[in-house]
Amino acid sequence: MDSRLALRPLTARSIVLSTLLGHHPPRLPARALVRVGELFGIAEGTVRVALSRMVAAGDLRQSDGSYGLTARLLERQARQDESRAPRTGDWSGEWEIALVAGAEPRSAADRTALRQAMAALRLGELREGSWLRPANLDRPRPAVAVEQCTWLTGTPDGDPAALAGRLWDLAGWSARARDLLAALGRAATPADRFTVSAAILRHLLADPLLPDALLPGDWPGDELRVRYGEFEAELSELLRRHIEG
Repeated sequence: MDSRLALRPLTARSIVLSTLLGHHPPRLPARALVRVGELFGIAEGTVRVALSRMVAAGDLRQSDGSYGLTARLLERQARQDESRAPRTGDWSGEWEIALVAGAEPRSAADRTALRQAMAALRLGELREGSWLRPANLDRPRPAVAVEQCTWLTGTPDGDPAALAGRLWDLAGWSARARDLLAALGRAATPADRFTVSAAILRHLLADPLLPDALLPGDWPGDELRVRYGEFEAELSELLRRHIEG
């Protein structure tokens, strides 16, 4: 596999987490997760140790022999699902703008929480305390973003495509997306395809989901979603047969 992609190696934790993040509802019996691990050469004991550690770390909750995602990871699953099937609307040319409100210093925890919220909302940071994006997405704003910011709508005076290019590294995102598509096409084993698919989902979380008018003509976002959807159906069937076998 291409070393330039720096893909994370498969571990028991990554297999469990990726399996549950891709499963609806995100809860499976321990025996099913063990069999998924076996499919990728991970021993049963290693999977069970990973499950115990993930419960202790607050990543999973366990009940009646099954394991499910906790609230933090349920939020990640929701963002992941949105990145695959974004709720976009017609774009009028307006942008949503968030400005940090108040003159009082904010704690490091507050600043970190806001930065994470803005990333989840797919806003770009123009400068410290100023965030914006085209108003083409339909999603709720978390409380931390409402409490810390004043929200406005407006239209930039200059070229909106140039502004988008300042806020997001569109060329870099596109190049990595094409590398991932090529890697998925080359992946010959279930383990390799699973590894690439997990990287694709992480990459889709960083897609700014801009209106078509602001994207380069060869933007690969839709192709990446289609190819991942095809792979997910294939992997789901493989996992189903293995778990039930």
